[in-house]
Amino acid sequence: MAGESLRAALEQLAQAAPDWLLPLVEPEWDKRYGRKVEIGKVPGGKTGATALAQAFGRDGCKLLAAAWAPNTPPRLRELPQVEILRRVWVHHYYWDARGRLRWRDGHALPPASLRFDSPYDTDAHYCVKRGTAWSGYRTHFTETCTSDLPEVVVHVATTIAPVQDGELTDQIHDDLAASGLATGEHVVDAAYVTAQRIEHAQRVHQITLLGPVAPDPSHQTKAHNGFDKASFTVDWDGHQVVCPRGQTSRTWKPLRISGHDYIQVRFGEAACRACTDRARCTNSEVRPRSLAMLPTRELHEIQQANRLDQRTRQWQDRYAIRAGIEATLSQNIRTCGLRRTRYRGLQKTHVQHILTALACNVTRITDWIATPTQKQRAPSHFHALCTATS
Repeated sequence: MAGESLRAALEQLAQAAPDWLLPLVEPEWDKRYGRKVEIGKVPGGKTGATALAQAFGRDGCKLLAAAWAPNTPPRLRELPQVEILRRVWVHHYYWDARGRLRWRDGHALPPASLRFDSPYDTDAHYCVKRGTAWSGYRTHFTETCTSDLPEVVVHVATTIAPVQDGELTDQIHDDLAASGLATGEHVVDAAYVTAQRIEHAQRVHQITLLGPVAPDPSHQTKAHNGFDKASFTVDWDGHQVVCPRGQTSRTWKPLRISGHDYIQVRFGEAACRACTDRARCTNSEVRPRSLAMLPTRELHEIQQANRLDQRTRQWQDRYAIRAGIEATLSQNIRTCGLRRTRYRGLQKTHVQHILTALACNVTRITDWIATPTQKQRAPSHFHALCTATS
């Protein structure tokens, strides 16, 4: 990244101001930057890689210092690749307390949402999701799921890779409503669902957002034998919570965690210590039980109701239709190359994603016209045997 960013800047400067650039060029620069920078295995392992990065850094600083010198024409530092070089050096280098140039490594780097991964596409960012790492973008498809009609993609959203899925829920609903395609029910995976988004979708667009709400993460819930959050009775008017053994909370105050608002309630220390069911309620030997709840009655009740519903067979049967979007994503990836970006920049990549979805729609509509009645896939012989004997 650093070496190729410097090479790209040198290429542009060599074309725009060769006479200005030539006195700055050092003898080894032609070997280092005369062709595409491809590192592969660096001799010396991590130490050798750091030394090479430091060499890139020193060369880049020399070029940037000259570009920002008082007697340098301003148009040179306004060249796109020179500005990109400056941003890359801000992201990947720093001056230590002794005034020495240092290479940022690992945790010292800025967040992936701020730094880009290519000097030729500053919208391409690094991301990791469930062990899969990539540089580029993230796309979201919304399709119809009417049983007697072909399933077609009706909305495509494209973002930089680090933008989390749930941040697109409201935007997708706004876009669908603006296009006259707002649906009564939108089936999504867990990443798009929170109690707040369920409430917002229903209130603003009258859309029922169907998806699994994150379960209670407490150890009591995981142990299946303790007093989880659902075991407590909340008095929202009185700002109190009653535990399963009848004790009333002592404090009720706002709490902010990772930028989100909650209500924290805490029970009395003496009552908790004397409780015979203390082991089922808290692991602490001295501190009383506390709860963190969503900030309003409506959101709390939405969360609790959905957590109960999604355990039922009826909810799971209703939600099973969401599996269809996985087939759509697979078709677009395997037959249309969805995961390979053919263009540079977020806007052009978004157009590519739209055209990819259109190609999928044409294929599906054509197949449906040829064979309107979709045949259900025959079960495997083993599955049929197990079903017959169960």
